[in-house]
Amino acid sequence: MPKGLFVGGAGPEYSVPQELRLDYANRHGLIAGATGTGKTVTLQILAEGFSAAGVPVFLSDVKGDLSGLAAAGRADFKLHDAFQARAARIGLTDYRYAAFPVTFWDLFGVKGHPVRTTVAEMGPLLLSRLLDLNDVQEGVLNIAFRLADEEGLPLLDLADLRAMLAWVGQNRASLSLRYGNVSPASIGAIQRRLLVLENQGGSGLFGEPALELSDLMRLAPDGLGQINILAADALMGSPRLYATFLLWLLSELFEELPEVGDPDKPKLVFFFDEAHLLFDDAPKALIDKVEQVARLIRSKGVGVYFITQNPDDVPDDILGQLGNRVQHALRAFTARDRRALLRAAETYRENPDFDTADAIRDVGVGEAVTSLLEDKGVPGIAARTLIRPPSSQLGPLEDTARAQILAASDLSAKYGQAIDRDSAHEMLARRAETAALLAAESEAREDQADVSERAYRAGRRYSGSRVGRSTARSHRAKPDSIGAALGEALIKELSGTTGKRLVRGVLGSLFKGR
Repeated sequence: MPKGLFVGGAGPEYSVPQELRLDYANRHGLIAGATGTGKTVTLQILAEGFSAAGVPVFLSDVKGDLSGLAAAGRADFKLHDAFQARAARIGLTDYRYAAFPVTFWDLFGVKGHPVRTTVAEMGPLLLSRLLDLNDVQEGVLNIAFRLADEEGLPLLDLADLRAMLAWVGQNRASLSLRYGNVSPASIGAIQRRLLVLENQGGSGLFGEPALELSDLMRLAPDGLGQINILAADALMGSPRLYATFLLWLLSELFEELPEVGDPDKPKLVFFFDEAHLLFDDAPKALIDKVEQVARLIRSKGVGVYFITQNPDDVPDDILGQLGNRVQHALRAFTARDRRALLRAAETYRENPDFDTADAIRDVGVGEAVTSLLEDKGVPGIAARTLIRPPSSQLGPLEDTARAQILAASDLSAKYGQAIDRDSAHEMLARRAETAALLAAESEAREDQADVSERAYRAGRRYSGSRVGRSTARSHRAKPDSIGAALGEALIKELSGTTGKRLVRGVLGSLFKGR
């Protein structure tokens, strides 16, 4: 097994090999640079290297270019001669074209296996971020999650969450005494945000079968690490959904994987492209969570690599934990750009042979200033590096080839068909139906009592005698659960003919069969 991944050659003639050590690969990394400077190719060659070393990879394909990892490069490719010349120049003597084992995923289920999780697994914090809720609305969402847990109402998909929020709204008076004010305006705002999320295609993310993390950490039969590619070109139309999903996945890895200390190589490497989307307008609680995950997840054997245009896109507390760095060119056209360039240069260990800021500004396409961890985790000296050429196809895979890979995958049977289990939506619907029946029975008893009362009064006019008769109604026990409280409330508030029509309206609008 190789001890490191060959990234490229450094030095005046690019003869000094630059390697990313596998035993330090879980100490995270950064790939940065302006558009068109070679970040995607760097991501591609790192994914190839990790796979060849038997390390599974998860990455997002923002532009659709990385699907080419599933096919070998070709000699008739227009850059073939340039690739061969570059390999010779940096001393890559065993350079050859090769394909790598790839599994395609897609939140929309079009270009890959569907990726699903449940509303409960996403949790109120990330869901609030996804829906862009304020603090008050997030508090109401937390109440809905709390009640669902207490009552054993599984929140699996968005229909479950809508039903739960509707119930909270119907019982807001009693719930406000227990949890604080629950306003109809907040519930309405959340429901509207859920509608927007559905219109953006986000409803496909929630449901079952949920993604099992073990399916992201597989090895191919030949021992190569499986490269999991998330089709994100269409997903980028919903940037908040994209960022929230990847953060959820990272959090799940952190929560579920066992501690492994400092392994010889990572258990999984996670590439987070367009990383600035994770931090744009993010609340402090979310930033703190990302920092916690980044700090502690390396002990689970997971390496996280952020890809972005400017290191300034990543908060300082997180940037300081990214030990392996590949910095492509930054352009200094404005005063802000020049300040960002200087700040980026200051984070590197100085090289006496050149000025780091000048090098970051001047490197060409396919070149980068690298700093890779050395013995004892010490950052390497900044090196001007010519990045190695990829072995797999540069550019997107043909649609027919992608379809063949999907059809041959053993995960198609597992994730291809959605499952709709009995959950909060169905359970609350049954409770509402039961409450409606109880209300109807109660009204029927009252109608019968009225008939008997009229008959009794009519009989008195002829007999002239008074007959003792109790008019007290049967006493109902106090509800001992939220479900019983719902029935009690509906019976009290919805009795009478008008009430019956209102019950039918509630059932028709909130609990209509899907």
